[in-house]
Amino acid sequence: MDTYQQSQIATMLSSFFVMMVVVSLISLVISIIAWWAIFSKAGYSGALSLLFFIPIAGLIMFLVFAFGKWPILRELEMLRQQRAAFQYQSAPQMSSGPQYPPYQPNPQYPQNPPYQPNPQYPQY
Repeated sequence: MDTYQQSQIATMLSSFFVMMVVVSLISLVISIIAWWAIFSKAGYSGALSLLFFIPIAGLIMFLVFAFGKWPILRELEMLRQQRAAFQYQSAPQMSSGPQYPPYQPNPQYPQNPPYQPNPQYPQY
């Protein structure tokens, strides 16, 4: 192998290394932004996304994130309880049974119904 081929190989390897570094940095930045948004929407600090790049801390944070109760869900549950308590307080108080008219022991029914004894049918 002559020096010209060695310099070409070195140039190709260095350009390949530079491209890999650039692609890795772009991938790293995109994953940090994505995890930051996910943590923020869940109610955690977005800075916790940086823990995913520390191997053991990333695993622990993943488990906490997967099985823990998210702060946003705790807040939602608290607001639902407050709303339910407010609706319970502002609801009209009902008695313990349905309201019926008072009972009459001897109701008066009509003696002569208002219908005709011999109805007139139309003739065709």
